[in-house]
Amino acid sequence: MNSRYLLTLSLIFTLFVNMGAQHQVPIPTPEQLQWQNAELAALVCWDMHVFDGEFYVQKEVRITPVKDYNTFDPKNYDMDQWIKSLKDAGFKTAIFTVSHETGFFFHQSNATPYCMKALKWQEGKGDILRDFKASCEKYGILPGVYIGTRWNAFYGVHDFKVEGVGTFAEHRQQYYNTMIENVVEEIFANYGDWAIVWFDGGAHSPEQGGPDVLSIFDKLQPNSLFYHNLQRSDMRWGGSETGTVPYPSWGTFPYLSTGAGESAKKEIRANNYQLLKTGDPNGNYYMPAMSDAPLRGHGGHDWFWEPNREDIIYPLDKLVKMYYNSVGHNTTLILGVTPNTDGIIPEPDVKRLKEFGDEIKRRFDSPVKSVSGEGYQLSIKFANKQNINQVVLMEDISKGERVRKFILEGKTKGGWHMIFEGSCIGNKFIHRFDDKEVSAVRLKVLESIGKSQILEFSVYDVTNP
Repeated sequence: MNSRYLLTLSLIFTLFVNMGAQHQVPIPTPEQLQWQNAELAALVCWDMHVFDGEFYVQKEVRITPVKDYNTFDPKNYDMDQWIKSLKDAGFKTAIFTVSHETGFFFHQSNATPYCMKALKWQEGKGDILRDFKASCEKYGILPGVYIGTRWNAFYGVHDFKVEGVGTFAEHRQQYYNTMIENVVEEIFANYGDWAIVWFDGGAHSPEQGGPDVLSIFDKLQPNSLFYHNLQRSDMRWGGSETGTVPYPSWGTFPYLSTGAGESAKKEIRANNYQLLKTGDPNGNYYMPAMSDAPLRGHGGHDWFWEPNREDIIYPLDKLVKMYYNSVGHNTTLILGVTPNTDGIIPEPDVKRLKEFGDEIKRRFDSPVKSVSGEGYQLSIKFANKQNINQVVLMEDISKGERVRKFILEGKTKGGWHMIFEGSCIGNKFIHRFDDKEVSAVRLKVLESIGKSQILEFSVYDVTNP
């Protein structure tokens, strides 16, 4: 027998074994599917310290109460401008920081006095969260809310715990926990459905001495995504704030939750959070990664607006590269955007977001050819020689991530040649390569858990701008 025949027999045997595999892959919920298909999400960051005229230093903000919350006076406040700029840039999801480390809540609350009711602005009747939700609905953006409970400078809470010792601290902790539970109930009950609820830095549970937010979530937001505490996490942090993850980044994970900081399992903390970045193909839980970065992160790291910092807005080419290494690596890209003291997203930020969205559309709206199907080989043929330099693969992840090993090949005058050999496809895999003139391309799935389900196999000829 020649080597080619033996290789063919080996491949057939591998495929036969895979077809009969009984291992069940984790299946995403409809909410997780919606999250990954959105691809682009904006984290809209605003807090009282934006208005204090001092440069943001996180460790100081966490422990220093705001001197004068009535410095909050955005004279040109325009929520529709925020959301329309995101819509025009192609974002499908927006998440607003209703509270962050100062402890101020940007809604009308009966649970805490440190909220919109305390302001002179709009005679204490304003409600940023209400406006945000309404504008998201107006422009067809999936709305999310980010709630900070781990740090609260107003209540003297640091890393979930109040200041003090003994009975004094116990009573204050109980008060704080009850206040948070009541605030969370307001946000969940009074503002309609949220696509995602994000607890900054996690949320301690009653077992850890914290508020019981998960039961309130289960009761009032059963169709939302929960992120996160030690009992549940519907997605995972991607291990850095660079807006990227390495390849491969599997959508499955070995643990039900991730923890935060020191509360994470040692296996999660190891090797600079490598497990968060890569996931685990054999994980029992569907928990896709998210890749987050501030738009103003090129040589800086501004999640919150600071004056005269337009120079650190990511250039277009860096944002495009970020997209390839986030969405193209099976994760959702979260970009942090921040309104200024006038109450609008600054024009340079809006311009860059629009340029980014337009460039992604230019690159991906017009494939040369696309196919889909199930099984172990898909081919695309061309009537004439065709130049290509980009491939997009998508699995039907409603049936789970099944592919474990694949190769992409292109047919040239010299026969079939390897383009890429990989492992994870997941929701989306994008591969760029040097121009190649081919008469056909094919995808070979060498290993999978059951029959592979390819939602999209597309090839592109993308010119540089």
